[in-house]
Amino acid sequence: MYLLGLGLILLALKYLEIGPVASLAWWWVLLPFAAAVAWWAWADSSGYTKRKAMELSDKRRDARRERTKNALDANFTKSRKR
Repeated sequence: MYLLGLGLILLALKYLEIGPVASLAWWWVLLPFAAAVAWWAWADSSGYTKRKAMELSDKRRDARRERTKNALDANFTKSRKR
């Protein structure tokens, strides 16, 4: 996403002819888009994207289990007679 954002900023600066970007060749301006495509192709083919999604899912599941466990423990100690 960083490469895509950089590409959009460079594209806007080149189109509006602002700063030193106006004197750059177009291929320099379009290079971040090509790099983003290469990154996404590698990430999808290597399984990086799926692995990160699974890690996020596991983290959410563990947090949900921990909240449930804490809630059950809190209810148990409150209703317990001494």
